[in-house]
Amino acid sequence: MSRARHLLAVLVFGVAFGYVEAAVVFYLRRLLDYHADYSVVGKHVYLDLGFIAFLTPDRPVLGTDVVTQAEIAREAATIVMLAAVAYLAARGFWRRVAAFLVAFAAWDIAYYVWLHVLTGWPARLTDLDVYFLIPVTWVGPVATPLVICTLMLVGGAWWYLRGEPRGELSGELSGELRGELRGREADR
Repeated sequence: MSRARHLLAVLVFGVAFGYVEAAVVFYLRRLLDYHADYSVVGKHVYLDLGFIAFLTPDRPVLGTDVVTQAEIAREAATIVMLAAVAYLAARGFWRRVAAFLVAFAAWDIAYYVWLHVLTGWPARLTDLDVYFLIPVTWVGPVATPLVICTLMLVGGAWWYLRGEPRGELSGELSGELRGELRGREADR
C-alpha cells in the first residue's frame, strides 16, 4: 500500500475515534447530568499561559475521584491506541512520530466537531474545556487544541509523506560525524 493510503487510513481512524470519544463524553454528560460549563478552579496552578493552564483542581473534575480516575485511565488508553495505529502505519521512528501526530490531531479535531454535532457544544471557540488530566489537569479555550492540532495535522502529514532526507548535505554531515568519531577513537 502506498504511503498516501496509509496516511488516509490513519486519518479515517482518527476521525472515527474522535466520534467514539465524543459519544463517550455525550453519554457521561447525560448520565452524570453534567452541563458543558466548566468551572475549574485551581488549587495549585503550575503554569498559566493564558491560552492554556496546567493545574491541580480544587475538586475532582468529573464529580468524584472514582470517575476522574477512570477518565485518566481512559485517556492513557487513548494515547496507547493512537501510538499503536501510528506504529502500524509507518516504518522508522520519525515516520511513526509523524503518523502519531496525524492520528492525534485528526482524533482531537474530530472529537470537537462530533461533540458539537451531538450536543451543540462547544458553541464558541472561546468555550472553556478540560483537555487532559495527565499528568495534571490542562484547561483552556477550545481554540487552543484546534489550532495546535491543525498545525500537527499539516506538519505531521507533510513529514509522513515526504521522502527520506537525501542529498549532499546530509551525506556530508554524516560523513563528517563518522570521521570525527573515528578521530576521537584514535586519540584514546
